Amino acid sequence: MDSQCVSTLPRVCGVLLESGSSLPDDTSLEKLLDWFTTIAQTGASLLEACPCLVDFVSKVAFNHASGSSILSFTLKLTGLIGTSEDGFKVLKECSVLKLVFNPHHWQEAGLWGDPCLRIGWIQGLKMILQHSEALSFFAQEDLIEPLLQLQTDSSLFVASAANQTLAQVLLLCQSLSSVGHNCSKNRYLEHNSVSIETTQNYSGIITRVSEYLNKSVVLKEISQLPGCQQILRLLAMLLVQVGPPLRDTLLLAVMNSLEELVTTSCSQLTVPLMDVILAANSGLRDDFVPKQRLIRLLWVMLNMKKPAIVMQAAAAVLHSHHSDPTFSAHSARVLLLPLDIVTGVSLLDENSTEEELRILITEQLKRKSCISMICVCLSNIPQITLMASDHLPCPQRLIVTAVLMLLRLCCVDSSSSSAGCVEVVRFITGNSKVQKCALEALLVLSKSPGVKMVLVDVFKVLTEYLNSPSSDPSVLQKSYQAVIKWVGVCPDLSCITDQLREGFIQAVRKRACDTRWEARDSTVEFLGHLGGAPSCRSFTEQETEPSDVFLGGCSFTVPLLKEALQDPESYVRASSISALAQTLTPSWQEGAALTQEQEDIVTRLQEVLFQDSEGFARRAAVKYFIAWLSACSSPSSCWLLMQSVPTVLSQGVNDLDWEVKLHTLELAELLLDQAFPDPSPSHPYAVMSDQAHRLHIAGQQSDLLSSLKDLVDRGVVSALLCGVVDCDRPVALKACQLLLKLRGVVCPVMGNAADTRVFCQLAEGSVMQQVRKIQAMGKDTYVVSEACSEADKEGICASVDPERVGVCEVLRLLDLDEKLSILTQSSDHIYNSPLSLLQDILTAAAASSQPGRDLHQELVMDCY
Repeated sequence: MDSQCVSTLPRVCGVLLESGSSLPDDTSLEKLLDWFTTIAQTGASLLEACPCLVDFVSKVAFNHASGSSILSFTLKLTGLIGTSEDGFKVLKECSVLKLVFNPHHWQEAGLWGDPCLRIGWIQGLKMILQHSEALSFFAQEDLIEPLLQLQTDSSLFVASAANQTLAQVLLLCQSLSSVGHNCSKNRYLEHNSVSIETTQNYSGIITRVSEYLNKSVVLKEISQLPGCQQILRLLAMLLVQVGPPLRDTLLLAVMNSLEELVTTSCSQLTVPLMDVILAANSGLRDDFVPKQRLIRLLWVMLNMKKPAIVMQAAAAVLHSHHSDPTFSAHSARVLLLPLDIVTGVSLLDENSTEEELRILITEQLKRKSCISMICVCLSNIPQITLMASDHLPCPQRLIVTAVLMLLRLCCVDSSSSSAGCVEVVRFITGNSKVQKCALEALLVLSKSPGVKMVLVDVFKVLTEYLNSPSSDPSVLQKSYQAVIKWVGVCPDLSCITDQLREGFIQAVRKRACDTRWEARDSTVEFLGHLGGAPSCRSFTEQETEPSDVFLGGCSFTVPLLKEALQDPESYVRASSISALAQTLTPSWQEGAALTQEQEDIVTRLQEVLFQDSEGFARRAAVKYFIAWLSACSSPSSCWLLMQSVPTVLSQGVNDLDWEVKLHTLELAELLLDQAFPDPSPSHPYAVMSDQAHRLHIAGQQSDLLSSLKDLVDRGVVSALLCGVVDCDRPVALKACQLLLKLRGVVCPVMGNAADTRVFCQLAEGSVMQQVRKIQAMGKDTYVVSEACSEADKEGICASVDPERVGVCEVLRLLDLDEKLSILTQSSDHIYNSPLSLLQDILTAAAASSQPGRDLHQELVMDCY
């Protein structure tokens, strides 16, 4: 440990003792504990490194005037010290352990009611329970009793921490008990043996826990419901974490209570109860008696007379991926039953489901609560589609048909009528929750076998939703997503008729002018996704773009997106720019000639970079040019792109939005990669004469000189030099990395040849400041590398124009490696140190103790 930290820590401990209350910034205590934890995890003795801690813990234990956060911190610290056996012995000899972890001590002081102290007690106890000595202390002091009482604490944080600590106690008991039986060592206990008395203590703990769980699982009155739910969650966690024979012991202890609990038919307990049953059933031997009882419990849950409980139980079985296909198949039938009843589409055989359950669900669907039941059914369709086809009650194509019928029934403007439960229609018509669930199910069902037969019906229903005036924007978004999904999995779109195409065109044109910006945004996003969709086969049996099949191609979409560039909402403007890039990418890849419309778009995008007040649109504009440059088969032959690049780079790198600047550097990186592609490696055994070698080097210099001049002319180098001194660290880091890349390519080949010097025009103030330091002959070692030759420095000074600088010389002179090491550090690396933390605590405590100071004044910290 740093000597300054060693000398400062006792003062900090004294301040914490004398403060009498919590510090203004409680997080400093957590950071201090994290530091101590780091020391302990390195294998060093915490007490040897910080000998003052034992005295601090002892004094706080007797100082009831300390604030709750300091008391909680002390309890955790005590547990951390006791993690090692040596530290545990020191605490035990000082009689600190009994005092700190004695709940009666804190109850008598009137502090136990504070949840902050209770959670400190629990977490401290959890830390210390790492070895047999600590577990023996836990058993001898009968700490299991208060720990069990905290399992259903009124504070959820306390209860959750108590659950985790109890699990650790049982795992440690199980591990040490196995050591006693096998006379072996384990990771908790080295160079020790477990006595018979200690083993009996462990068995006593397990017995107490089993009795507590058995008693607590029983629900006698409704007021016990929250506690019962918490205990069931605890039991499920324990059954997952512990192994045999302890798991078998716990299961046998609670089995009767679980069977009694199932008979209560409490719907609020269905989910945690199913978690327990499924966790207990996993991995048990078939000949194990409790497993047979668990299977009976599972069948009871799946055949309840309450539809809500049965649906939840069936969903739990499917999500658990139960190994028994009988349960999965039955659960799928249960979950599909509401869809069968509502739509009238026969998904189930008449004898596949109990008629009584069908009657109960039918009655339930006639009430307003049918919404939740239908949504449970729809949300579990993804799990049903994962099942083997021979376990499904019907082909997946029929499920698609049923979902489409449900969507028609939910659509306000649809004239469809149900052949099933008519009473449910008045509840689901226009209900956006059911509509969204059904559309999400339709997304998943797009991969189902045999769906080509219902492809036209799918697109017809989606067109109805897109055209319906009552469709919610979120429903419209789901509808668009469904169209894209089904287009992606169905390469044959020859079934799309002129009537269906007109319906899509009408819907898109209408939604592009919708008064709700969310609807307009979803529409332009859809046009972009459709433009980027893979080619398909149309009714002419030829390969074509999906946008041509649905909307007539770019002649329809591009003008619509161009108009959206003027949208008053910035999100829509940004989405339209992205959509244009996706739509035009195929023509860029083909090298097609630019139209006047595309030239107008470029002009408009440059205006966005200069004038748009929102960063979303400006980011999208830069990414448009990145996409264009990436897709263009021959960028140098595209005059408009190359003409626009310098403007985009100069404006983008000076933008106020750091993401715009970062995307601009990505554009510069793309140009850099195109200018200097990775060279093919020369043959390792190739023989070359001196003259040939000189000619080869000269050719390399000529090519590099030409490429470097092109980069300078396009503004790439200026953008990088501007970005490397940017105030935003991600931007400066990216620019520094690219300059290092450029230096690695150019400088080794170019050498110091004066006739190959390339100058770069600089106009940005901060860059000029760096250049002037270079011109000052490198007195600042941070800016100028000491390894630079005088010729390099003279080359910099040779520039008459103070705003022009030699590129190769600057790349050698700028200490980019040092700058990179600084930029890769975290923004708080100077202040985020143990010594700084200790000094902050002293400063904060001194400031809070000043007379007349408001103790409740907020402590403002610079966390950039």
